Amino acid sequence: MTQRRYLQVDVFANRPGAGNPLAVVLDCDGLDDATMQAIARWTRLPETTFVFPATSDDASYRIRIFSPRREVPFAGHPSVGTAHAVLQSGLATARDGMLVQDGIAGKLPLRVSGAGVRRTIAVRPPPSRVMEIASADDPRLSDALRGLPLGALPPALMEGGRRWWLAEIRDEAALRAATPDWNGISALAQATDSMGLCVFARSDDPVYYLAVRAWVGAPAQFEDAASGAANATLAAWLASQDALPGNGMVKSKRTGFYRISQGREVGHDAVIELQVDDDGEVWSGGRGV
Repeated sequence: MTQRRYLQVDVFANRPGAGNPLAVVLDCDGLDDATMQAIARWTRLPETTFVFPATSDDASYRIRIFSPRREVPFAGHPSVGTAHAVLQSGLATARDGMLVQDGIAGKLPLRVSGAGVRRTIAVRPPPSRVMEIASADDPRLSDALRGLPLGALPPALMEGGRRWWLAEIRDEAALRAATPDWNGISALAQATDSMGLCVFARSDDPVYYLAVRAWVGAPAQFEDAASGAANATLAAWLASQDALPGNGMVKSKRTGFYRISQGREVGHDAVIELQVDDDGEVWSGGRGV
């Protein structure tokens, strides 16, 4: 039997158990699609990634991403977590603070900052775009949004590697107390070919500026512990509406960098760092353990 290295990473966390778990299988030459899917079912984690040597000089490594049900073209926490694993295992070295991941979604850059337990990695996901801006009384959204006190921005459908509906909630307390209407969210996801509903609220916490919950409606129904892709589309939506949170202690100063809190409602405590750079590109990342 061929032995292959295997790591489990908590992504967007500074301690084990706080982040979104990820399985990373290294040294994957010789694995076929059926075997990778079987391993992903066996790990029973949200995603499992498989790392292969790069086939071009402008990439650091190749990646395949599988959920327990199917292959995934792109996801944020698997990209960031795999980069942590690749650096830790010595399979790649950052060049000028950058890695390049080659996968179905193309060659995506990852920015590496710091080292050791303070190392953070951020991926620049596929560009996001506004698919649709809706009203709260849209019949497709009525069940999914029932009972949620909405904030100032209208609901929007965003496409960015994965497609999400976004809705602002009045305040953090209401967001954290909300109970998702799974039937409504599932119907919305299937009707609009989206992942489901990502809700967010502004926060007065000194560490993070937004609290976020991401409710996946199809094919499964679950709350995501920490979604780099959903938060990247959210950052792009806020930037398009000139509604980005501030940076540092002065929240009115918009520099394009902010942190979000996600996962407490499902037993996690993830912190994701978002940045919209001077070119309008979104970077989504954080720590990994």
